[in-house]
Amino acid sequence: MDISLEEAIKKHALPYQSAEDLNRIVEAIGNSKIVLLGEATHGTSEFYTCRAQITKRLIQEKGFSIIAIEGDWPPTYAVNRFVKSDDYTEQNSCDVLQVYNRWPTWMWANEEVADFIHWLRLHNAKSLLKTGFYGIDLYSLWESLDAITHHLSATSSSRSHLALEAALECFKPFNRNPDKYAMSSTRLTNRCIEEVDKLRVALRNDEALYQDEQETALSLKINALVVKNAEDYYSASVRDDALSWNIRDGHMASAINEIRDFHGRDAKIIIWEHNTHIGDARATDMRREGMVNVGQLLREQHPNDEVFSVGFGTYKGSVIAAKSWGDRFENMHLPPARLNSWEELLNRTGAHDKILLFDKANYSLFNRWVGHRAIGVSYHPEYEAHGNYVPSKIAQRYDAFVFINETKALTPLPIEKPLL
Repeated sequence: MDISLEEAIKKHALPYQSAEDLNRIVEAIGNSKIVLLGEATHGTSEFYTCRAQITKRLIQEKGFSIIAIEGDWPPTYAVNRFVKSDDYTEQNSCDVLQVYNRWPTWMWANEEVADFIHWLRLHNAKSLLKTGFYGIDLYSLWESLDAITHHLSATSSSRSHLALEAALECFKPFNRNPDKYAMSSTRLTNRCIEEVDKLRVALRNDEALYQDEQETALSLKINALVVKNAEDYYSASVRDDALSWNIRDGHMASAINEIRDFHGRDAKIIIWEHNTHIGDARATDMRREGMVNVGQLLREQHPNDEVFSVGFGTYKGSVIAAKSWGDRFENMHLPPARLNSWEELLNRTGAHDKILLFDKANYSLFNRWVGHRAIGVSYHPEYEAHGNYVPSKIAQRYDAFVFINETKALTPLPIEKPLL
């Protein structure tokens, strides 16, 4: 039956009026072990709160015990320790989120995340199966080197110490500035490839570092992975955008697999990232550019029934973003979505929130090209009509979609010492 996307939405969209309506998504997830929850912006309150609602249900009802976010490992590992700690004299959730002091701080240092972290800490206090909270991004080159240094300070392994000292010496001239390293790395003699490779091999083969069964061993492995892949990413970032994107998403997929290996492959994981990372890249124009993403890689690596992806979108409202990289964030007006885009069609079929589930019965109806809104940390509302839309086949990109017609900006926490 050949019907328009507008007609298909009218026929298959489900109302989303309360948290109870999320039952349909939880049911559709079934026995999946990997659930990816997206967002169309990094600054929308409802995306964070809805993801949190689904996540709570999956933890309580389906035994999920790992959350991985589009954040760096070192600060997120501090949050992980907080949510698993039995020491209730420690700081509160808003205080602990001060660790997210790298720009864009608002992505994880916000009231919506603080509320979820508070809930997770209380849940873990009552649960035998504690849920972890981990970062899978790779921007923390120097912070990860610091973490490795701290870990090795308690050991006497000469091979690992020598490899670490060589890596630290190589990176020292760049004064902890990734942009400076990236520009310098255009001359191959200035890259630290050999040093980070030797460091990772030394750490991997140093059995003395992995005697205990605590998560410090996992942390050491992930930090070593970050150092290796961050060096590669920053070097590629000044040469090839598609290559640097692939290095970053490849790293995040590897970090996810490393975490699952540590906890056991039967452990169930929830991943919080932007739609551009969790929605299968093969269903977008990214494919023509030779780009892959986390959603694609995980689908390729695991059986279809183990991976479930949920996209999110909005028609209008407000959003936290900055005009340029490193600028102060603003509460910006989010204009109505572009005519004939996925989000405009969802609004046109009724200006209310909706849920769509894609299955064999309706897959072909939603497997056609349409512009799909995507807003990053840098945003110019005045140019909305000329960009911010990714050509996508929605049913191939996601297994389900949550549409919130009008959204509001999230609430950032004040950060005492923000870093670029």
